[in-house]
Amino acid sequence: MAIMQGVQAQDKAIAQPPKPLLKWAGGKTQLLDAILPKFPSRYGKFIEPFVGGGAVFFALAPQDAVIGDSNPELINLYRCVASDVEAVVAILRSFDNTEDFFYHIRSLDFTQLEPARAAARTIYLNKTCFNGLFRVNRRGQFNVPFGRHANPNFLDAANLRAASELLKKAKIECLDYKTLLANEAREGDLIFLDPPYLPTSEHSDFKRYTKEQFYEEDHVELAAEVQRLKHLGCHIVLTNSNHPLVHELYAGNTLDVVQTKRYINCRGGSRRGEDVIVSIKPVKRPDFKLVPKPLPTQVSLYPSTRYMGSKHKLLAEIWMVASQFQFETVLDLFSGSGIVGYMFKAQGKQVISNDYMAMGAIYSKALIENSSMRLNEKDVQRLLVSADGMDTFVQTRFKGLYYPDEDNLFIDQIRHNLKQLHPPSKRALAMAALIRACLKKRPRGIFTYVGHRYDDGRRDLAASIQEQFLSAVATVNAAVFDNGRKNKSQNLDALEVKAVEGGMVYIDPPYYSPLSDNEYVRRYHFVEGLARDWKGVEIQEHTLTKKFKSYPTPFSSRKGAHEAFDALFRKHKNNYLLVSYSSNSQPTLDEMVNLLAKYKAHVEVVPIDYKYSFGTQNHKIGNKNNSVQEYLFIGY
Repeated sequence: MAIMQGVQAQDKAIAQPPKPLLKWAGGKTQLLDAILPKFPSRYGKFIEPFVGGGAVFFALAPQDAVIGDSNPELINLYRCVASDVEAVVAILRSFDNTEDFFYHIRSLDFTQLEPARAAARTIYLNKTCFNGLFRVNRRGQFNVPFGRHANPNFLDAANLRAASELLKKAKIECLDYKTLLANEAREGDLIFLDPPYLPTSEHSDFKRYTKEQFYEEDHVELAAEVQRLKHLGCHIVLTNSNHPLVHELYAGNTLDVVQTKRYINCRGGSRRGEDVIVSIKPVKRPDFKLVPKPLPTQVSLYPSTRYMGSKHKLLAEIWMVASQFQFETVLDLFSGSGIVGYMFKAQGKQVISNDYMAMGAIYSKALIENSSMRLNEKDVQRLLVSADGMDTFVQTRFKGLYYPDEDNLFIDQIRHNLKQLHPPSKRALAMAALIRACLKKRPRGIFTYVGHRYDDGRRDLAASIQEQFLSAVATVNAAVFDNGRKNKSQNLDALEVKAVEGGMVYIDPPYYSPLSDNEYVRRYHFVEGLARDWKGVEIQEHTLTKKFKSYPTPFSSRKGAHEAFDALFRKHKNNYLLVSYSSNSQPTLDEMVNLLAKYKAHVEVVPIDYKYSFGTQNHKIGNKNNSVQEYLFIGY
């Protein structure tokens, strides 16, 4: 499912477009004949984030529009005319064109007025003040003097009503331009940008008449946003002064210099100037065709697991999306069971696999980083011998909790003996086999309870840990293969992983939801302890399960998850970004799309119906609450 909206033709239903409601410094009325022909004949929404007096918006009269400005007084005016124009008309009808009345109205704080009266005040002051300016002091107070106009037309009821009909069809936002565009811009939209101008010699005092401060660095940021919108597939027209920086920032696009009059310039001899109209065509959207492709048979050799959140059942969909792109390196930031990284290895990619849990890093070290080492018969016999001087950590600390005494003894034996194996890849294989044996021997494969109350009669539960271990050794040995690449396993916080460029970054983080938890350590603390040999962890002795404290993670709260995604997308923005996500997680679908769109020109969302193997809370087990829609986001 593409997130971009389809392009539609605009229906010019308003025969006589309304005139702007205000006289506005830098308004585009005199440039309409030059600007409007630059617009395409067909487009999606019209978006104008620096709407000001709205000359272009009113002349174009779009039927689907988003207009915005950071000026709350201006936005209040447009919203009130849209929603309650007759109240605005009635209030304006009661106003007088006298100096005393002008200064009385000017002295009022618009934020303390009811919205319709504040809107009427804005129109009245604009039409009766000196030269029709909108200017405020540092405290945001209107400070232009009385204009002494003989017959100012501050009440044009017919035009206000026509404007109301058009404004009703628009979404009106009081936002900074970047937030508005991040929220609203989609492929095929038409965006008109009229930012505060760069000062030039012929209008160096022009900035006096604008409330918003816009410096050269702001124009550089705007140009970067224009580049994003261009690659998003938007049509863009931008106006600015004929300043060298404008030509530098928008080189390669169509720039037209036009003569203008500066009606509000205080120096009569400087009332002519030059504007630039920049026309920016959208970059053609790449084809994105989802065609299922069979996976290599090697993938089926990966040891199966009931690991929470494993993407074993979604591998075909993940590859279907990833295979649309050309890349040689994959960074798997949250490898978990390791199956996705293994799949990419089987596809011939160089894989950098990372997980903040040691057990995940063990899996990937054994089966992704390792390309040739296997446990031979001699290695296995060395692991099985009874050893003098071994510690009894599992036998004493976890006695009677998860396994019978003979199994705990075997675990301690393997813990002791595998330290003698060389090279490290063999130790990783032996530990991976031991972890697999412990998980298969455990009902539901988790350690959030003691005893065997979830015993479902599976044959795995009747076998001893030793029998499970020997079976697991054969399974992990069979999964070892060489794809001709130098692959790597890491055990780091995902936010600390070094960025690569020009590859694919796969992100499958713990899903935050207020309805369930994502504490992997709580579920797997025993096997995670095995992987770490309980070094650097703090066992909570008061707990029945003898778990240890969970690792700190930003994905344990909505705010933390939002900030972490933003940091990851920013850090790895020079790669394709492929994200697995769940419909019951937060941030929401739209929020995730907006986060990705900050750093990638194109964002696609592929929904997949999915059912987790078991619910994440007791009351959900066995009901439809563990049915979700899994999303694959791809940013490119």
